[in-house]
Amino acid sequence: MVQIDEKIESMYQEVLKRNPGETEFHQAVLEVLESLGPVVAKHPEYLERKIIERICEPERQIIFRVPWQDDKGIVNINRGFRVEFSSALGPYKGGLRFHPSVYLGIIKFLGFEQIFKNSLTGLPIGGGKGGSDFDPKGKSDDEVMRFCQSFITELYRHLGEHTDVPAGDIGVGGREIGYMFGQYKRITNRYEPGVLTGKGLTWGGSLVRTEATGYGATFFVNEMLKARKDSFDGKICTVSGSGNVAIYTIEKITQLGGKCVACSDSNGVIYDEKGLDLDLIKRLKEVERRRIEEYVKTHSHAKYVPKGNIWDIPCQVAMPSATQNEINGHDATTLVKNGCIAVGEGANMPTTPEGVKVFLEAKIAYGPGKAANAGGVATSALEMQQNAGRDSWSFEYTEKKLEDIMINIHRNCFETAEEYGAPGNYVLGANICGFIKVANAMVAHGLI
Repeated sequence: MVQIDEKIESMYQEVLKRNPGETEFHQAVLEVLESLGPVVAKHPEYLERKIIERICEPERQIIFRVPWQDDKGIVNINRGFRVEFSSALGPYKGGLRFHPSVYLGIIKFLGFEQIFKNSLTGLPIGGGKGGSDFDPKGKSDDEVMRFCQSFITELYRHLGEHTDVPAGDIGVGGREIGYMFGQYKRITNRYEPGVLTGKGLTWGGSLVRTEATGYGATFFVNEMLKARKDSFDGKICTVSGSGNVAIYTIEKITQLGGKCVACSDSNGVIYDEKGLDLDLIKRLKEVERRRIEEYVKTHSHAKYVPKGNIWDIPCQVAMPSATQNEINGHDATTLVKNGCIAVGEGANMPTTPEGVKVFLEAKIAYGPGKAANAGGVATSALEMQQNAGRDSWSFEYTEKKLEDIMINIHRNCFETAEEYGAPGNYVLGANICGFIKVANAMVAHGLI
């Protein structure tokens, strides 16, 4: 075992050497590799065929210039990315993120996570991710349209329903998907709905896609609580963020009997001890595109804390649903001390390694993002199925399929953790379960 662990360490050092400065990617790789010692002990063929080294190297990395003109006629230049990481299980599948923080390391971390997340869904989809350092905030609809058209004019040649199928992510919602789909259709002269997911309902989109990540994360946490003979009923919950993931996490928690008292955006935190007014939050964020601080104008009993830390608010269930590394070791310690019994990650890698260690040592129910937030991509794959069959499913039917997928993900992670001697450790369970399926496909496909 020591020798195998040393070999894995040398693989990680090679990742650092080959990918300098990409700290988020390094973190994502290490988090997976740390789980794989017992796997390669049981399956030495993975070492012989260098599966780990191959899986850490993207199959393809695309970087391109995105020129566009703003409403003043000024030309702007952004950088676009698509990392097609692994097609072992199916066409590349993963979102596009438009945010100023985007650089190659962010996209590679997200794409690497996507490999295992997509594997866990049980659906035939590979892993990829993309985006740009473009910031849609404060831009007019026309500016966003011109950017999206320029972006897809370069990316379209790499896409296809059997090749690479992007979806949305931070900064990319139905508006952006619509502009990109329109330009793709114009360039290719093909109405190919399966090439993008997250589309409008009248032109190939799927019911539940908007709600999917939040609903899915809540379903996963509900299963973790059930495994401990518990439930959401009466639980005080906090949900970071106020975008799609956060909004529909709040909605599903409320439906399951929980009480959400806080959410946030990049400017601050809203705390409403009576329970969040979800209809108001939806109006502010989905319709009016305003900041969460506007909440207190109609709910004077609530508190708004500029640049506040939502994890200082006592809760029993915490759902980080904003961005990577939002919970550090100190935050995790505070949550545990304040009585938190479950954490479900709606965002991608929202907890630092120090925070993860705190949660695992405290033995709370901790659902890592690659398992807990797989509902979004699972429903994207369900949208692909509907497109392929020229079909459209009801909300209830699609939600039930999503719930079944999340229940199955939980079961597989739970049972894998027990099989490898770490009962209740969903991090190890998710990493190993997701990895083995991809590794076996790579072995079967030969050296490619």
